[in-house]
Amino acid sequence: MKLAELTAHLESFCPVSFAQDWDNVGLMCGRSDSEIRLVMLALDATGSVIEQAVEAGADLLLTHHPLLFCATKHVTDDDFVGRRILTLAEHHIACYAMHTNFDVLGMADAAADELKLLDREVLEVTFEDDVSREGLGRVGKLPACMTLEEVAQYVKDVFRIRTVRVYGNPETPVVTAAVLPGAGGSEIDLAVRAGADVMITGDISHHTGIDAAEKGIAVIDAGHYGVEKLFLPHMEEFFRRELPALRVMCAREAEPFLEI
Repeated sequence: MKLAELTAHLESFCPVSFAQDWDNVGLMCGRSDSEIRLVMLALDATGSVIEQAVEAGADLLLTHHPLLFCATKHVTDDDFVGRRILTLAEHHIACYAMHTNFDVLGMADAAADELKLLDREVLEVTFEDDVSREGLGRVGKLPACMTLEEVAQYVKDVFRIRTVRVYGNPETPVVTAAVLPGAGGSEIDLAVRAGADVMITGDISHHTGIDAAEKGIAVIDAGHYGVEKLFLPHMEEFFRRELPALRVMCAREAEPFLEI
């Protein structure tokens, strides 16, 4: 399959128009007429992941986070971004990113599905017409009333995470949960207005966490990687269902930090 044909499939699934204005999604590098046989899925186009793509003979590295966020004025081996681009180009590996467009059209519901949220609604609406409302995060009822401590354990079990950080009284009863994979600190006020008892997200700063507790909402910080790793099995299933002729493999990735 030609790269242009494959990207058309991806953009039919998650149109780039659903991405946030500040984001950079789509084809990062590659020739549109190149032949794609093996796709490697990863959360980030790190040096290690790119090495894996080279070793596997991948034709496309499909990531959640963009390889290029800021303007790049030089592509040389003097910096790590330039080295990544050069390695991809030298081995004829295209790179494509599905970031906030996937957050809106795939990630949010995938996370809510894992938590079995009922009567769910969009947390932050970014698109609305006569047919649908789409956006970042979801809010809904948990399958049962739990204490905050029990919800924390539930999140660890559901997303296969070893530890989470919790802001709030562990004995507080929790019925309604908001979930926003990635960094959702700026959406906590939306979760409060939606009536959520807890916000499940990542990258919560000290002040954001303690301020949320003052506002009457608990926070479970499951880490940025902890929930967003859903991207890999979700896209693996997409290829299996929609493009079965292509070979797909997932990069070996883990939490980007050590717990010591």
